[in-house]
Amino acid sequence: MNTTRHLLAAALVLALGQAHAAQPLLDQWNALRAQQPKLQTRDAARQLNVSEAELLATGIGTTVVRLRDSEHAPREIMRRALYLGKVMALSRNENGVIETTGVASRIKREDETALDSADDAERQARMLNIAGGYLGGPIDLRFQFVQWKYAFAVTQPGRDGLVNRSLQFFDASGNAVHKLYVRSEAGVPVFDKIVADFRHARQDARLGVTAAVPKTAEKPDSEIDVAEFRNAWTDMTDVHQFNRIVSEFKLTREQAMRLAPSGMATRVTPLAVRNLLEGAAKQGVAIMAFVGNGAVTQIYSGKIDKVMALDGWFNVLDPNFNLHLRDSAFKSGYVVRRAGITSVEFYDDRGDLVVTFFGVRTPGKPQPQAWIDLANGLPKA
Repeated sequence: MNTTRHLLAAALVLALGQAHAAQPLLDQWNALRAQQPKLQTRDAARQLNVSEAELLATGIGTTVVRLRDSEHAPREIMRRALYLGKVMALSRNENGVIETTGVASRIKREDETALDSADDAERQARMLNIAGGYLGGPIDLRFQFVQWKYAFAVTQPGRDGLVNRSLQFFDASGNAVHKLYVRSEAGVPVFDKIVADFRHARQDARLGVTAAVPKTAEKPDSEIDVAEFRNAWTDMTDVHQFNRIVSEFKLTREQAMRLAPSGMATRVTPLAVRNLLEGAAKQGVAIMAFVGNGAVTQIYSGKIDKVMALDGWFNVLDPNFNLHLRDSAFKSGYVVRRAGITSVEFYDDRGDLVVTFFGVRTPGKPQPQAWIDLANGLPKA
């Protein structure tokens, strides 16, 4: 009996100690929010010298429920998320944010028969990511679940006065990799069931985030077999082969742009991203925008309408699609030609890929000439 009492007392002391340990950070965040009510959680975390996941975890017990972080939990949660109905999906990296609103849907087997072989292989690979289904339709995501670590369900008042429900995922360093916001009443019971079924046994703010792995130093150009790399680039038959080639020659992605065969990667000004988005909106050119962070890549396909600069970002602000690019941090851009496909890529001042654009095309047919003309007309660096 005495042993039990001692164990209970020790557990109580530990719990109180954890609560007191988390309280200063919560107090700091509350003070910061009072001073800067529009400050985003990611930016607040940076100011407070913690990760976004650690900052969000201060709400556990009030607005936040910690979800299981076992190896397969993120995959299983995202499979359930297919039944949330209308959602807003948000993915980001340091200088790019993409937000798409729509109804997630599985790709059915019969829908694949009309695709050419390359597209069919790509679609099949994506389907395997969450065991027979992926968030498709307007919500188009490519997963690298090995990079997903922490998950939370967040329920809090929204700016419109309504309750805001979201599933938020982070990597081992506490950086946000993906967020899903429920956008219909029909999705509320599905959300509640996900929370109940995946609730973590330990509802406290102890996460054990790890430091981010430093970037691998770029291999000197003099140690690259440039001639052979250029041959491999020229021999590409599908744009999806590019990542394998870059890895094979141990290049960084931007280094591959610099060493590309003549005419295959034309450098443009960093602010050419504004010319591209303004031109696509004005001319009605349908685009594909890819924003990734190593854990997920989110893709939008379609036309855009409203573009504008605001608060240090250049934005697409359409009803069901938002794109936010901190182009003041962009260092370079390239018009890229691979396997007969033209794309445009922009890199930030750390050499990281922020966003890639393609022209929307029908499988098996060439890209629209309007897209190619738009890309070729961007201001050269």
